[in-house]
Amino acid sequence: MATQSIGEYPIIMKDSLDKFHGNQLVFIYWYGHRVVCSPRAFPLPPEMPFGAILSDIIPLTYKIEPDFEFLDFDKIEVIWEIDGKVVVPDFSKSLKENGVGHKSFITFTTPSLTGKVGA
Repeated sequence: MATQSIGEYPIIMKDSLDKFHGNQLVFIYWYGHRVVCSPRAFPLPPEMPFGAILSDIIPLTYKIEPDFEFLDFDKIEVIWEIDGKVVVPDFSKSLKENGVGHKSFITFTTPSLTGKVGA
């Protein structure tokens, strides 16, 4: 069915990078852990060390997960993905240096921790 427009329809991006005051929107998800049922979005500075995700963001978000008490990044296998690509992040380098950009999606999977209902 054909449609007609009464004029131009402007595209206004409400989540563009310039709206975050120097930060970028980053989505983080612990795969298979459904107590926190969806990725969480955080406005993070591109210069923030990737390691701060482990020390500051993940505990804030996932402390209600039953497996959280066993989540020791130094002792268990963790598979990291940034925007669908498996990576080995350098925790001392910035988000930007690790390839994290505006609206990037970071997923971490822990094969030995499968969540309350199993991954």
